[in-house]
Amino acid sequence: MKLRPVILAAAAATAVLSSALVGPAAYAQAKEQFFPVLVYRTGAYAPNGVPWANGFVDYLKLTNARGGINGVKVSWEECETGYATDRGVECYERLKGKNGGASMFQPLSTGITFALTEKAPVDKIPLITAGYGRSESQDGGVFKWNFPLAGTYWVAGDVIIQHIAKKEGGFDKLKGKKIALVYHDSPFGKEAIPILQERAAMHGYQLSLLPVPHPGVEQKSTWLQIRQQRPDYVINWGWGVMNSTLLKEAQAVGYPRDKIYGVWWAGAEPDVKDIGAGAKGYNAITMQHGAEPNAPFIQEILEKVHGKGQGTGPKDEVGSVLYVRGAMSAMLAIEGVRRAQERFGKGKVMTGEQVRWGLENLNLTQAKLDALGFKGVMRPISTSCQDHMGAAWARIHTWNGSKWEFTSDWYQADEQIIKPMVRAAADKYAAEKKIERRTPQDCQS
Repeated sequence: MKLRPVILAAAAATAVLSSALVGPAAYAQAKEQFFPVLVYRTGAYAPNGVPWANGFVDYLKLTNARGGINGVKVSWEECETGYATDRGVECYERLKGKNGGASMFQPLSTGITFALTEKAPVDKIPLITAGYGRSESQDGGVFKWNFPLAGTYWVAGDVIIQHIAKKEGGFDKLKGKKIALVYHDSPFGKEAIPILQERAAMHGYQLSLLPVPHPGVEQKSTWLQIRQQRPDYVINWGWGVMNSTLLKEAQAVGYPRDKIYGVWWAGAEPDVKDIGAGAKGYNAITMQHGAEPNAPFIQEILEKVHGKGQGTGPKDEVGSVLYVRGAMSAMLAIEGVRRAQERFGKGKVMTGEQVRWGLENLNLTQAKLDALGFKGVMRPISTSCQDHMGAAWARIHTWNGSKWEFTSDWYQADEQIIKPMVRAAADKYAAEKKIERRTPQDCQS
């Protein structure tokens, strides 16, 4: 009879010990905000995908070094997509419920974005597609869960045409000009077509459409057409190896590189560094930022992350164009969570639904951006129920043979042109999918 109390005491002690061992770990896990990271570090697009992924993860590490999001540390897990839509969907399904649930997804692919746009509302997980994805998803009245923050492809195309018109001396000077769009034959490349066609109808330039099949290494026939057509300008809507191939082909046929303008996914170091002086004069639009080695947040990453041996990739790529874009994308996600905490509880882990509200009510003033270390890198971003993009600013930078340098002032896309296009495309999508526009009451939720 005396043995029973001893057994019970031992069991109680074991329970206490077990609680001591498991409790903090479970508590730590519960207090972490989980960020899935869809990447492509392998395949044809890896040279461009890797620096973006490194910048994204390094910014998450910097966030933890800063103390987290009001004390909430962040956790993450990478999943390799190889830029393939089916693998992207697999990654989404694998990670959406992990570690308490995904805060949001950043697909880093327009094709994957198209595939996830119908899944996100069901799972109540927002999608951040900074500078890519569906251009009409700017319309939050239809696309409640999509956030093309900082710019869409229609913004990019519009600004490129604005810049060409300025070089020519005005929009009236575009009449009769020939502009060729060389585009990746995928949802990504095709996103450029509507805005360039709209501007062509307005200004009277001739637009030729020249698709290039994945991954973009076969462009001989494309450049034969360009040599025959002799366009005044070429717009490059490429990604990965397509960009360097395009510049090599332009060099081979003697097409002036200063007459070529790339989208912001075709204007980074991997696109030009192997060509060097042969790419001199090549232009690309920027998604606000360019290469930013001297930005305060970059210096902070060098000190607090790489300086402690915790960098995700090589130190010499920190501050490069795509690295900065990855870090900026992570910052937008972090600030969406921070905004959500302002309503739902500081120091708490936010659900996907709560983060969605935060992204829809984002108000990154210049003062806030400067405090985060993005002074001189970005302009303010302010979203609403109807506007899930929040900013339409861009600049042009040019490869000088050894580095990128800004060659224009800030441009703002013409919303008088873009907003009707967005509304019409969003209404068409809503009709096809039988989606009702959000009510004023829903906009408050």
